[in-house]
Amino acid sequence: MATIDYFERKLDDKRRLSIPSELRSEFKSGVVVTQGFKKYLHLYSLEVWNKQVEPELKGNILDEGTADLNVKFRQGKIEGKLDLKQGRLTFERHLLSYAGIKQNVIAIRAGDYWRIMAK
Repeated sequence: MATIDYFERKLDDKRRLSIPSELRSEFKSGVVVTQGFKKYLHLYSLEVWNKQVEPELKGNILDEGTADLNVKFRQGKIEGKLDLKQGRLTFERHLLSYAGIKQNVIAIRAGDYWRIMAK
């Protein structure tokens, strides 16, 4: 079976994104959505967030770079569960606004997380 690294979708009227069925098990631990480095969003499984991102955000309390990363990734961060039956994830309005997403979405795998962008 081929690995899915890219998909396009439309958000429904309740700001929900349907994750392809082949990817849903990747998010069984939960999901974390944050602002990206630029005008896009990051979508992590809770497992990846806890094992890879959170340790990097600990860093030196007096290091400005670490502080900046914490602000960037924690400002507006949401955690939740993927609706496994229908594979949907609801986005908060403030995150969609940050990324300029209205309805059409592009999702691209970036290593162990996904970039979610406006199409």
